[in-house]
Amino acid sequence: MIGSTSPRERRAAALLAALLTATGLCGGDVLARGFPFGPRTRDVNDLGNQYVPFHAHLWDLLHGRADGGLLVNWQSGYGSSFLPDLGTYLSSPFAPLVALFPRDEIDLAVYVITLLKAACAGAAMAWLLPRLRPGPWWAAGLLGSSYALCGWTLSYASYNPMWLDGLLALPLLCLVGEWAREGRHRVAGVLIVALAWVANFYTAYMATLGAALVLLLRLWTDGSPRRPALATVGRAALTTVLGVGLAAPLVVTVYAGTRHAHPGRAGDFTPVATENLLARLLPTTYSYASPGLYVGVTALVLALALPFHRAVPVRERAGWTVLVLAVVLSLQWTPTHLAWHAFSAPNGSPYRQAFVVCAVLVCAAWHTLAHGLPDRRALGAGGLLLAVLAAWAYRSRLEHPSYALPVLLLAAAGSLTGLALLARHAGGRGAGRADGTATAGAGPATTGPGPGRGRTALAGLAVVLLLGTQLGEAAATDAVADRLRLGHMDDYAPWGARQEEQAAAVARAEDWPRRRTDPGREQTVSNDPLMVGGQGAQYYSSLTSEVLSRTLTALGGGSTSRGRSVQSLDNPVTDAVFSVGARVHSPPDPHQRANPRGDSPVTVSRRPVPPLVTVRPDKGSATGFGASPYRNQELLLGSRVYTVPRLALRTDALGPVAVTARCRAGSEAFLWAPHFSGVARLTGTATAVPVARYRSDARGKAIAAMQPLGTVPDSGRLDISLAPNRAGATVPDGAVGCLDTARLRTAVDRLTATGAFEVTVSGATVHARLAAGSTGTAVLAAPRIVGWRCATGDGAERPARTYHGLVAAPLDGSATTLTCTFHPPGLRLGSAIGGLALLATTALAVLTAARRRRTPAPSAPPTAAPPRERVTDAR
Repeated sequence: MIGSTSPRERRAAALLAALLTATGLCGGDVLARGFPFGPRTRDVNDLGNQYVPFHAHLWDLLHGRADGGLLVNWQSGYGSSFLPDLGTYLSSPFAPLVALFPRDEIDLAVYVITLLKAACAGAAMAWLLPRLRPGPWWAAGLLGSSYALCGWTLSYASYNPMWLDGLLALPLLCLVGEWAREGRHRVAGVLIVALAWVANFYTAYMATLGAALVLLLRLWTDGSPRRPALATVGRAALTTVLGVGLAAPLVVTVYAGTRHAHPGRAGDFTPVATENLLARLLPTTYSYASPGLYVGVTALVLALALPFHRAVPVRERAGWTVLVLAVVLSLQWTPTHLAWHAFSAPNGSPYRQAFVVCAVLVCAAWHTLAHGLPDRRALGAGGLLLAVLAAWAYRSRLEHPSYALPVLLLAAAGSLTGLALLARHAGGRGAGRADGTATAGAGPATTGPGPGRGRTALAGLAVVLLLGTQLGEAAATDAVADRLRLGHMDDYAPWGARQEEQAAAVARAEDWPRRRTDPGREQTVSNDPLMVGGQGAQYYSSLTSEVLSRTLTALGGGSTSRGRSVQSLDNPVTDAVFSVGARVHSPPDPHQRANPRGDSPVTVSRRPVPPLVTVRPDKGSATGFGASPYRNQELLLGSRVYTVPRLALRTDALGPVAVTARCRAGSEAFLWAPHFSGVARLTGTATAVPVARYRSDARGKAIAAMQPLGTVPDSGRLDISLAPNRAGATVPDGAVGCLDTARLRTAVDRLTATGAFEVTVSGATVHARLAAGSTGTAVLAAPRIVGWRCATGDGAERPARTYHGLVAAPLDGSATTLTCTFHPPGLRLGSAIGGLALLATTALAVLTAARRRRTPAPSAPPTAAPPRERVTDAR
């Protein structure tokens, strides 16, 4: 009987959903032969470049091995603000689990966390569904896994693990909405909202919108009077405001970080074609640029059958059907699409809100089952709509006939057969009614021998068939997504021998904060310092600061992702400016391309450099950079060390192929061609070795870094041959610079002599001891991101000045110490909001407890006297 679903049954449903979800994800990776079950890496795109490295840095923080703390990350970008990165990538309560794994198993740690998040999301949905309406526990488990294994998870979130916190948050926030309807667990609701927004505020925003839509629909379908409905909405709104307020210290800090970040890609939204939209409802389809709406054929058929299921009250049928259509259409209309993304176009995959659509589809499917299995008419209508949808979607290029059609046919056969068997079983026991008092295949009507046992076996067979179908199609869809991603995106090898060798080389050279150690120009991933150690320029984040990107680009640095992924710059002048005293040199990553020099070892070069804090005689400038990176380097160094010769170019159809120049013999030649893509080779020496390789993409997102070419020959003539690999490659005026190493040594000696003689770094604070009588400007070799404040001597702390993009403070000759501390922008405001929210939540808890004490316990009803036994005369 569907009268209620007990807590024990809800626990069983949650466990079933979690097991199905984990099994489906692992099964897909086994089929795709992906990590950790096969040789294919799963570190595609930002998973390898950002998320795994940031989790590695978290491991180092938790084990006390990181340079920096919660406020400053000294390993990346010559010193970056870490709290916004923490709030964007690592604030999930699951993230600290990386500490339980060995450091060299960081890829496995992230994979296990991904599985746990998805499994918990399935369990949360399975727990929620019986709260919306009681129903069979196995069906709640099945549909919970349908939600967790949706196309959004398999296509996008499986390699964006922080998004999975939003997948988990949505059913929990819907549960908070149910509590608001009942006037219960108000403090617990506030804490759940806060946890959701702390874990990943970006997807939590979308989940909050989705939960609000579900709550409003619930109030309408229940026919709640206006005044109680408004009271429910008020309670839910207050809970949300307090929860978001508690999360404000992190959320506001992340928001402030985005304001000072280098802008990403901006583009206009273009809706996908209808056939592509419909195709993404079906198994084994994949596309980066279309919404992953797949929830399994069983859930889809049930959702399609809902409008025709006469046992479901009209309001519920109409309400859930309209909501499904509304959220699907909202994906395709620009104003609503932007509303889902907080009115900011996504930088990358455009349909990040698709998991809300999947949740609504699953809830609609649940209401179809919870009111009693649909009859043949409703089930037939759902199957017919599925056929029409599949026929329309077959026009899409996302449908791969070799595997999509067979998988769809098998899944449809399994789902429809299982549902038909259950309907037949339920038909023998009475059809479902709108009042919800009929059976729904939850168990047999009888337990004795005969037909009852046969019907039980029939129901069991149907449930096994449905569960098996769900697992099979989800695993196949996951495997297809895994394989196609590798063909469409950059991929990176998991931690292995190369990273072990690099980390060992960095550890041997480490001397922070006396000097920096850069893990090298030949990068393995875009956040090498987080993976293998050291303190380099490399940094890739959605929050890469504008000042860092602008400064390094002006100095000849390279970048990808439109300036958000800055690269190491192998240059002795910039090494002197940023106090890089040791540099690791690695062969090319064999996972990316063959090593032309064979099995070259990892080596370390060392050179004397000034300390982290130097003293300059001038005040510097915030906007003093020009067009030449060589002159910009000299500006920061404070000395003229380059010769920039005139060039003679010879070109062909593909662009520049030869550059000729003259420089002083024995100087070091460099090439700066930010928009050139190909190979540069210095000729005229004993051996001609390819010494530079530039990579870009068709959209021009990459900027090539300045590259060392070698020593100028005795003739003073430089012949540089260029082999472009893309049409349109250009070499600018002033592309070649020749460094006078003797002048550089003189400049380094001068900066060392006048610089700090002792520098200590503790978390977000740098303390330096200076020579008595120092005047001019003290310069900290770190980008002047917003939040730095400095004090000289016993003076008050003031906002740091800018010395050509670096942290600076004026010196008047009286101070012998410099102390600079970083205060993350937004943290003070967020903490104030969080404090107010905490006070309000505490007051709410006290008032709730007081009201509960004042409310008298309901008195027990009077015990009725037992009826007097009536004695009848048998005579």
